[in-house]
Amino acid sequence: MSDQVPIIAQKAPFPTEVEEGKSYFWCACGRSKNQPFCDGSHKGTGMAPVKYTAEASKKVFFCGCKQSAKAPLCDGVHKTL
Repeated sequence: MSDQVPIIAQKAPFPTEVEEGKSYFWCACGRSKNQPFCDGSHKGTGMAPVKYTAEASKKVFFCGCKQSAKAPLCDGVHKTL
């Protein structure tokens, strides 16, 4: 685990259409220019992306504030920031 604090990318979730069986790598550090997904910007931070494999083709809400207890998905905590 890292002692680094993630950067808040935005104080709202990222609604994203996902495809059943496909894996996505959610940016946990907040530094990616390709939010909500990892672009490698975490290198050197001690943080790593979170793998998410879609169970169904549907819209999901990836966490944008990087504080969710249900990461990589939004749990509404951004409303308290």
